Amino acid sequence: MGAKILIIDDEVQIRRLLRVTLQANGYVTSESPSGEDGVVRTGVDRPDLIILDLGLPDMEGVEVLRQIREWSNVPVIVLTVREDEAGKVAALDSGADDYITKPFGMQELMARIRVALRHSAKTQNEPVLDLGRLVIDLANRIVKVDNEPIKLTPIEYELLKILAANAGRVMTHRQLLRQVWGDQSYDSGHHYLRVYVGHLRKKVEEDPTRPKIIITEPGVGYRLLDTNPD
Repeated sequence: MGAKILIIDDEVQIRRLLRVTLQANGYVTSESPSGEDGVVRTGVDRPDLIILDLGLPDMEGVEVLRQIREWSNVPVIVLTVREDEAGKVAALDSGADDYITKPFGMQELMARIRVALRHSAKTQNEPVLDLGRLVIDLANRIVKVDNEPIKLTPIEYELLKILAANAGRVMTHRQLLRQVWGDQSYDSGHHYLRVYVGHLRKKVEEDPTRPKIIITEPGVGYRLLDTNPD
């Protein structure tokens, strides 16, 4: 039996499309038409992943996410309109694992689901993060690219470690600033973040001007890609 996926969306057509596609790909689905029912069903069904629409009739999707995050770490992929940049950031800062914009392609959604489930299945205490071209030995603080050790400053290492530990997920600017610089203010910290991401790209990318490992999510943050084949 495949992973259980809960769809929280008030649009009947969207739920039907997702249900048919997910079941055709071997997943087991359940559905909720509202935020309140979705929170309850999360507790009852114990899904392996949730697809959550941010525009629900009874409460904001971000509030649904916050309530779920009070007691569950289930992966959540939010659905949002393409222009809703603030909504994406708010959802990710509140604990969403990823987002996909409407209208969306089903193949892209399936790929995001696979990444979220794979990340959820990994233990958070792995001594070595093997991400294909990039390997990080956490115990010995050794980073290799294409099997060659590279030298990183302490901040570069912390930033790369956080991105790698969340490989495939979008990490917002605010999340990275808090975890790397602690109390660093959001506005002034943006400059530091861009600078250090640039430094990292020069050390881990084949072509830093066309990054394939550390990807920019415009207006939102960064995503580190696992280059291991599925």
